[in-house]
Amino acid sequence: MGQTCCHASGSPLVIDGSSAGLPERSELPARPRHIPARRQISWDLLRSGFVLLVITYHATHVAPVIHPELAPRPFSFSHQVGASLLLVVSAYFASATVGRHPTGRYWWGRVARLVPAFLAAVVLAWATMRYVAPTEWYTPGKRDLVGNFLLLGNWRPQEFPFLDGSYWTLPLQLMAFTVAALLWRSRWGRGRALRVVLWLAVLLPLALWPVRAAGPSEAYRMVADGFGIHRVHLFITGVAIWMWSNGRLTRTHFLALITTCLLGQVVHTLALGPDGWSEDWTATIGVFGGIAVICLAAHAPDWDRWIPGPLRTAVQWVAGISYGLYLIHQTIGYVLMRRLQDLGAGPLEQTAAMFAAGLLLGWLLTRVVERPAHRALMSFYDHRIRPRWVSYRCRLSYRPDVADHPAFECRRSGKDGKGSGATAVE
Repeated sequence: MGQTCCHASGSPLVIDGSSAGLPERSELPARPRHIPARRQISWDLLRSGFVLLVITYHATHVAPVIHPELAPRPFSFSHQVGASLLLVVSAYFASATVGRHPTGRYWWGRVARLVPAFLAAVVLAWATMRYVAPTEWYTPGKRDLVGNFLLLGNWRPQEFPFLDGSYWTLPLQLMAFTVAALLWRSRWGRGRALRVVLWLAVLLPLALWPVRAAGPSEAYRMVADGFGIHRVHLFITGVAIWMWSNGRLTRTHFLALITTCLLGQVVHTLALGPDGWSEDWTATIGVFGGIAVICLAAHAPDWDRWIPGPLRTAVQWVAGISYGLYLIHQTIGYVLMRRLQDLGAGPLEQTAAMFAAGLLLGWLLTRVVERPAHRALMSFYDHRIRPRWVSYRCRLSYRPDVADHPAFECRRSGKDGKGSGATAVE
């Protein structure tokens, strides 16, 4: 995972027995540096398109289902497609970036990007539900606020319901980024071992499907939903696409793995109703088509020549605020639609207002919280956390007989109280 990126910007320290645990000088990575990369319009188009599908699903279908007093929509998109495809894209870029920086910095960067904006969105959703929503709607308390901060909604949805239904993806992403970092640090993150991990991850939920279909116990449901076991195929799909597009999987192996992931999607969308088992084939085919387009974006040249300038600007803007837009549009949008209906607005005006409010609030969340918090937390890591961790590693591994080795320069000039800096690896 991520080996090509890693080789381009410096490999992490790999200790083997042949060197008695001492790295070669060339294996010592420099302090992480930001290397600007040209944004590809193809990925921006996918991000913006998928997040707009999410809003369409919520505005035209979910809203009148959970709030029946809202007027029927003239158009209903009732298929959960966009969020699933966003998880595939997230896994693809997790694979592409896990080797660009030391593992700790990679993980910290993912958390710094996701968590502050999420916490702010939770507070806004909680305040909106408590102070702006109609009195007959559910009024959340402090317990709900804490439960959402702790991401307990997938584990105990009856006790800690999500204040916004979009939050279910966040704990899965955090777990996926953590697993990616741990795998990259271990021998299971590359080569044949990684392929074994991918196959086990996609086959295990398929093997457990009969348990789910038979009506599992609450303990099983809590573990399966808490860890997102029945969504793992989406992350494996993203990893497989990245490996295939970078020559890490043969075409035959990729087709076998991606077909198994698609089977996992079919099984996941099976639902038991009064008339027996049913399958939302529209949603399933939509996810299949989206995965095919992701494969095209990963393997083909960028699409910039096909996108006119004004549309490119709009697409890049929406893609740049897509995370904030995803987090903040749903609950606040429902309250806005209900208040507008009370004032006489029709379904079309309500839906348009939900889109407009989501774009505005998503932009504000991105500009005011997500980006500044990410910059501040990364600066804190680079100037406070990483130097202390490097110093600790150097003191822990110091050996007098190799004290002149360049890996232990920090012992002589770093965080031992006698020098001004550290030079080592994470």
